[in-house]
Amino acid sequence: MPDFVLNNIATINFVLINVALALSIYITLSTGLLSLANAGFMAIGAYTAAILFMQWRAPLPLGFALALVLAALLAVPLGALVLRLRDVYLAIATLGFGEIVRIFVLNGDKLLRGLTGNPTLTVFNGAEGITLPFVRPETVLGLPATTWPLIAYVAALVYLLLTLHRSRFGRVLAAIKLDESAAATLGINVLRYKILAFTLGAMMAAGAGALSTPIVRVIDPRNYVFSRAVDILASAVLGGVAHPLGPIIGATLLTSLPEALRFLREHRDIVNGLIIMLSIIFLPRGLADPRFWGGLFRRREKTAEPQRHQGHQERVEAR
Repeated sequence: MPDFVLNNIATINFVLINVALALSIYITLSTGLLSLANAGFMAIGAYTAAILFMQWRAPLPLGFALALVLAALLAVPLGALVLRLRDVYLAIATLGFGEIVRIFVLNGDKLLRGLTGNPTLTVFNGAEGITLPFVRPETVLGLPATTWPLIAYVAALVYLLLTLHRSRFGRVLAAIKLDESAAATLGINVLRYKILAFTLGAMMAAGAGALSTPIVRVIDPRNYVFSRAVDILASAVLGGVAHPLGPIIGATLLTSLPEALRFLREHRDIVNGLIIMLSIIFLPRGLADPRFWGGLFRRREKTAEPQRHQGHQERVEAR
């Protein structure tokens, strides 16, 4: 088992990163918000941690904390501005935010040079991005030291979401998803709770971005394009948003399946897409749909019951 883990540690790291991102969009989807801003907030977290390290050699915990604060400060006014929109209009608006972040880091150095008057100032490094120096991580309890913060972060997110799922806050979010108008008539401040859910998801995505910096090492705008936002959404949809377990299953499958199908070589993308398509067709509520697995278990019990009864009858007759 340890050898398997060490041989696949890169895949495990990316699974943990993508699980955290899928959980970040789960909180907004469970409120009925189709937000695609998570890739943008991930970029904010990653660039914050990377810039602090490259400019001032700040440790990762400091970059992580500042990334969370910065994401919250941006998410609150953005949410107040766009969360009155719904469905595809909200998706387009939040997708535009991600593109604004990407374009800013592409051209941010020009803006900073104009403001400071320093023609050699380099912070974001344009399209080339920021490349962190390679440092071989120490091994702690059989795993690289860079993996443990991801494990702790994902565990904390799962605990937080499970707690919220059973709390009054979670019930309010579910009520808003079912019917905003009915929730408002019950005295719920719908916009405030939407902003809270949106801000929480933004902070979770930014935290994942900050913790990904020592794993990815090259922080450039190509890592946070439209396809990244779609991948985050696909992980949650594939696993299902009825329970926090859904995004975990979806992100794990989407991240590890291409690696597991490596033996198919140039055909693995076709098989990967086929598996995902069939999963969505036959499990529209996600792979973690309790109704499907409960019904499947009950059908198996009904099928096995006559066989057990027949076997018991045969044993009685043999006696």
